[in-house]
Amino acid sequence: MDRKLTIKDYIFVASMLFGMFFGAGNLIFPVFMGQNAGAASWPAVLGFCLTGVGLPLLGVAAMGISRTENLLDMSSLVGRRFGYFFTCLLYLSIGPLFAIPRTATVSFAVGVQPMIAPEQHSLVLLLFSAAFFAVVLYFSLKPSGILTWVGKLLNPLFLAFLALLTVTALAKPMSSMYAAAPMGPYESMSFFQGFLEGYNTMDALAALAFGIILITTLRDLGVKSPSAVSLATVKSGLLSTLLMAAIYCVLTIIGAQSRAVLGVSADGGEALYLIGTHYFGKFGGVLLGITVTVACLKTAIGLITACAETFAGMFPHSLSYRTYAVVFCLFSFAISNVGLSKIIEFSLPLLMFLYPLTITLILLCLAGRAFGYDRKVFVAVTIPTFLAALLDLLRTLPVGVRSFLHADVILEPAKHLLPFFTLGMGWVVPALLGLVVGWILHIVMPCKNK
Repeated sequence: MDRKLTIKDYIFVASMLFGMFFGAGNLIFPVFMGQNAGAASWPAVLGFCLTGVGLPLLGVAAMGISRTENLLDMSSLVGRRFGYFFTCLLYLSIGPLFAIPRTATVSFAVGVQPMIAPEQHSLVLLLFSAAFFAVVLYFSLKPSGILTWVGKLLNPLFLAFLALLTVTALAKPMSSMYAAAPMGPYESMSFFQGFLEGYNTMDALAALAFGIILITTLRDLGVKSPSAVSLATVKSGLLSTLLMAAIYCVLTIIGAQSRAVLGVSADGGEALYLIGTHYFGKFGGVLLGITVTVACLKTAIGLITACAETFAGMFPHSLSYRTYAVVFCLFSFAISNVGLSKIIEFSLPLLMFLYPLTITLILLCLAGRAFGYDRKVFVAVTIPTFLAALLDLLRTLPVGVRSFLHADVILEPAKHLLPFFTLGMGWVVPALLGLVVGWILHIVMPCKNK
């Protein structure tokens, strides 16, 4: 018998869900999107919320419904080898390749970079990131209760300052968001561009990696059956996701309103700092920088710990947890010194590859009971999605790399053969065709997989 959760329980789970998904990095993308989208910000933020808010919630629910215990189990519904490949690539993406280095560069971009001369950026970033990851490594190797204390102090401070900034900006807008004409892709495909921008939050990837934490919490509260777990996830998730969606909407509007005065910043970190100092002077910039840095430290420590534990568990005869933690910290330190804008630029191709596979895996797990979690359906959908996602990866590579690989030989025909390819959604039709094939195979050769 499943225990009925109280309002207090739901608030507790909702706050936990919010803490898992919303970090300092989530602040920079909607602000920057708003500066570029301008008058087309509403369709952009709607698309952004679908991938930045809706997918993470569905991801956790999918893990509960499919009764899988972790990402490896979930992705192994396609096949064990694919499970290892997908799990490794996803953890590396939300770990030392992009998300962990980004915590250092966001902290630097918001808290330090605006206060120093441009010619000093590289040296100061090197010193700052070295100190940042030294702290991260210390707490990763010696877990301490101070992290819980910092979290309890940080979240109210972070949200209080954010509320102060957003309310002030909305009450005293720099200009009308409708005065700024959409730029680039936002001119003609604002919704789809916002949908793709939501990939940058990496929250759907994080949902698959850390969803078991939420499921375990619900089970500890007395919710046992998969259907009850998924329902409790959705109910508690509505509180946190509505808050996240509201924050994304407000930050996007503020970003759009700021363009007439600030122009388009180099990245979201710079935009956030300039908006903070516009309303509160240098004190506001310093406070924002400190708050973001502490938030990023806590996020980085959590990610290093999770990645090291995962790889040590998946490959028990390789490296120890401590060695993985050291390697990941050193690698993240090296990557962080390319700068925030470059990290975002280089992360896009891999995200364009991972997200289609993540979306289809989530949807298949949500609907899996309809076809008995038949592996044939998973394989039939994943193969064409994988191939189409590879094309999206090639399409979003830097121009020089794309030219070196002669990728246009493949990409030009793909523009004409794959519907929605130019929108970054070329995987949708192949995935649907794969679903039809998989469903036919399931009917012709039924099996009981789960």
